[in-house]
Amino acid sequence: MMEEVRIGIIGVGTMGTAHAKYLSQNEVKGARLTAVIDQNEEKANWVKENLNDDVAVFYDYDTFFGSGLVDAVLIATPHYAHASLAIKAFECGLHVLCEKPAGVYTKQVREMNDAAKKSGSVFSMMYNQRTNPLYQKLRDLIQTGELGEIRRINWIITNWYRSQSYYDSGSWRATWAGEGGGVLINQCPHQLDLWQWMTGMMPTRMRSFCYFGKHRDIEVEDDVTAFAEYENGATGVFITTTGEAPGTNRLEIAGDHGKVVIEDGKLTFWRLRIPESQFNKEYKGGFGSPECWKCEIPVVGEETGHIGITQNFVDAILSGVPLIAPGHEGINGLMLSNAMQLSTWLEDWIEFPIDEELYYQQLQEKINLSTVSKEDKSIKLDVTGTH
Repeated sequence: MMEEVRIGIIGVGTMGTAHAKYLSQNEVKGARLTAVIDQNEEKANWVKENLNDDVAVFYDYDTFFGSGLVDAVLIATPHYAHASLAIKAFECGLHVLCEKPAGVYTKQVREMNDAAKKSGSVFSMMYNQRTNPLYQKLRDLIQTGELGEIRRINWIITNWYRSQSYYDSGSWRATWAGEGGGVLINQCPHQLDLWQWMTGMMPTRMRSFCYFGKHRDIEVEDDVTAFAEYENGATGVFITTTGEAPGTNRLEIAGDHGKVVIEDGKLTFWRLRIPESQFNKEYKGGFGSPECWKCEIPVVGEETGHIGITQNFVDAILSGVPLIAPGHEGINGLMLSNAMQLSTWLEDWIEFPIDEELYYQQLQEKINLSTVSKEDKSIKLDVTGTH
């Protein structure tokens, strides 16, 4: 029985470096960082020079995958490479923990999911916001029926402020060819994942308005408003941008039994004494509304973040514990992102599941028509305090 998981990090940029730091400091029990791979030799050598000199450094993927030095990989490359690298790892019998997003378009992620299923390896996504007790509690309220049938979902997430210098820190950032999108593919994958994970619902159709390069000198979306409809009649509105300061992060979900709001690190439940549907059926007094109690819901625990997801991944390999963020679920949030872009491009409603081929074709057109030319560079940024 395996007693230790040897982890190799693929991609030693901003996030890869952050993962390497906590792994090298033995903050994940049962895990050991044994190798890194980056085709940029300077970035790869940084780990050996600044962290552990016993970590093997590779610059070539074939050599890395054939080394026999790793049992699992943590993929932290630019988005387009996630799926192909995960598939290669699965073919080599390795376990995979993949940074968000799962990929750029659902077609490639579906291929990754198929490879994972065929391999039987442990596959997890780095959806570290699923470790936040606030979102875990809200999911529990929804899944156990405490909130009743969902009527409306509103999420304003505009505290992703990013300056032009951020976008200029990497030649791949904020380009169709290098990143495949903007705020939806880079900053918001966590919220898009939580949206469907907490509610247990995917829309039936969506209409979205994306604005490209509205606040910054970029070609991808940096301001988005989307409207979703669900099979049960519920609606959802999702608003995000990277060009607003100060930003807001307010999630409001209304159900038949009341309303829940998460804002400023707090969860508040306005609970109806009787369901709205029952009140509406029985009440004959004209003006009036159901009695409502403002409930302070106990939220226990602390967000464990990236380390928590990595620990869960290792525990799943060593002892079979359930994954917090199973890899195959990565396609759901990405489908929401793809639908928002596609709706804007076509200026029309998008039905779910989306037409994956049509999205892929539209994306290729954006890549081919791109006029962005950036100096080939990559500057490591401090991700402390980010998600």
